[in-house]
Amino acid sequence: MAKQKKSKPCHCDSGIPFTQCCQPLLSETTFADSALALMRSRYSAYVLADEEYLLKTWHSNTRPQQLELDQNEQQWRRLKIVDTELGGPDDDTGVVEFIATFKLNGKAEHLRERSQFSRQDGRWVYIDGVHQ
Repeated sequence: MAKQKKSKPCHCDSGIPFTQCCQPLLSETTFADSALALMRSRYSAYVLADEEYLLKTWHSNTRPQQLELDQNEQQWRRLKIVDTELGGPDDDTGVVEFIATFKLNGKAEHLRERSQFSRQDGRWVYIDGVHQ
């Protein structure tokens, strides 16, 4: 009997394998159907330092010119979703509040943010966030 290869859990702490959770979004074989799904995929993109995906999923009015992510300097460890408002398949806007833990130059840190999302050209995008 052949052993089945166990999929790695997704970086976003959804409990779903990465190949079934954020990977299809990051590879753009599918698109987020909710603000929460986009939030989770963006977190995975930070873990993987996928600057291109992050910029593509940032609202054109608030998108920075570039990002410079350094996985050696900053390692993302865990994502906890605190709250969501709207952001479903039938909504045009949504809010996701989260806590992300990470290490910055070896020191444990956390980021708590209420992120705002909207649809742009039919796809969910990140607008901005307020740190709590």
